[in-house]
Amino acid sequence: MRRPLVAGNWKMYGTCASIKQLLNELTEQDLPDDVDMAVFPGLIYLQAVDALLAGSGIALGAQDCAVQLEEGAMTGETSALQLKDIGCSAVLVGHSERRQLQDETDGVICRKFIAAQAAGLTPILCVGESLAERQAGQAVAKVQQQIDAVLLELGVDVFNNAVIAYEPIWAIGSGLTATPEQAQEIHAQIRAHVAKYSATVAQGLRILYGGSVKAANAAELFAQVDIDGGLVGGASLNAKEFSAICRAAGN
Repeated sequence: MRRPLVAGNWKMYGTCASIKQLLNELTEQDLPDDVDMAVFPGLIYLQAVDALLAGSGIALGAQDCAVQLEEGAMTGETSALQLKDIGCSAVLVGHSERRQLQDETDGVICRKFIAAQAAGLTPILCVGESLAERQAGQAVAKVQQQIDAVLLELGVDVFNNAVIAYEPIWAIGSGLTATPEQAQEIHAQIRAHVAKYSATVAQGLRILYGGSVKAANAAELFAQVDIDGGLVGGASLNAKEFSAICRAAGN
């Protein structure tokens, strides 16, 4: 039985004041005991959030890491070891916004995945197709290509200590959401693809859905057999909304 995970990606939102208020409100909510929860603040707020999360049961993650594990002359970058040092337990790699805005290639994302695991962090590998790719019938092929950039390079066993997040690019921040059936179809394809290399790894692999997840649609999405939780964007900035999504994952 895979334990659900709900991760809140705060992207480039928040101030010292708004984050403190959000976390105060969040820790006052009725949060489930049978769901893993994590938040992914902007880099400059990681240590402050770590202190505010103490005793809450909510884990801390980072939105990105450097390709290089060790410290070095890489101005503006942050290594996975540094993230681990300040309390992070997970890191997003390959988010579509990084792929698009920073031109991150599959090769770069694979190196970040390696660095994350070497530092003891859990990489959450983000994959997904554009609207044009979906309309052209290429959604499955695109997602498998992004997974294979890691799987074929490193071997299937690396997914024993990783999470995959399926985020259709056309549904991120757009208000559009894949139907539960559309999301389940891709999640099932991901699990079946990994199972070609190891049925055991595939069965234990947590696959999250991301793309305008909110309290109103969370229960229906999480009821799908291969959806193990959510990577939540905008809704994670609202304590009541995020806690409701977490409770839906537990149900």
